[in-house]
Amino acid sequence: MLGQRKEITVTQFTHLDLEFEPEHNMVWSRFKYPGRPCMSTDLVKDVSRAQKIIADQARSQYEHKLPFRLKYQVFCSELPGVFNLGGDLAYFIRLIRDKNRMALFDYAKECIDILYRNATNYEIPFTTIALVQGETLGGGFEAALSANLIIAEKGARFGFPETVFGMFPGMGAFNFLARKVAPGLAKRMIASGKVYTAEELYDMGVVDILVPDGNGKEAVYDYIQHQRNRSTGFYGLDRVIEQFNPLSYKELLDVITLWVDTAMQLSDKNIRLMEYLVRAQQKRWCREEVKLVSMAS
Repeated sequence: MLGQRKEITVTQFTHLDLEFEPEHNMVWSRFKYPGRPCMSTDLVKDVSRAQKIIADQARSQYEHKLPFRLKYQVFCSELPGVFNLGGDLAYFIRLIRDKNRMALFDYAKECIDILYRNATNYEIPFTTIALVQGETLGGGFEAALSANLIIAEKGARFGFPETVFGMFPGMGAFNFLARKVAPGLAKRMIASGKVYTAEELYDMGVVDILVPDGNGKEAVYDYIQHQRNRSTGFYGLDRVIEQFNPLSYKELLDVITLWVDTAMQLSDKNIRLMEYLVRAQQKRWCREEVKLVSMAS
């Protein structure tokens, strides 16, 4: 590789770690979960802060035409078996019961701000990659879909459970999915509540690269190496695709408005179903936490 080689640097947040690898023109964004592995407000805020650091560095290096400039962001999870289980249902329940529409809207808006930056590559020649190793549901699936490229291990599972409790995924699921598959199929996938395997989504064209379990990180490096002398052509192809089916911020904003309106109309039965899912996630998470502590001791 041409250009200056720099040492790996790490920036740590409570819910996210950034690890810069200039030798590979990349940064790892690793989700950390002190509690349930969901899109908590604290995780969302840390991701937003991290994006500003990445965007500022990537844009500056691009404008100065540095050969070792930052070109790739990979977001993944530090928790084995889980990428992300979606929105913070416990937080949603509290806001719905308090009839706090504004706070729910603010949460949703911060989410689409993050996903829009991912999808539009910080408005420079840049590639966002989701590495999915495990279960990803709801908002976690939306986060993966917002990436320019999805690399998934075969054991990964994807789904939208929102219809179970009378909701729909409101942070761009249909908007992102309908750019990868036919709109009718995207609607069917979301409405079904089915959990899909990584192999099924690879065959549909939703997952871009499918690898055996445990090979995800290696696949990221292989992809970057493969792109090294071909990146300009692929950036051009990405622009063609964007022009064919552009994503606007307004359409995401319109969706979250509908999503908040729908949430505020949920019945007591719907809310009880949400509470059941929260308890199920908490029960599973506590078991995994005990298992990890036991392994470390």
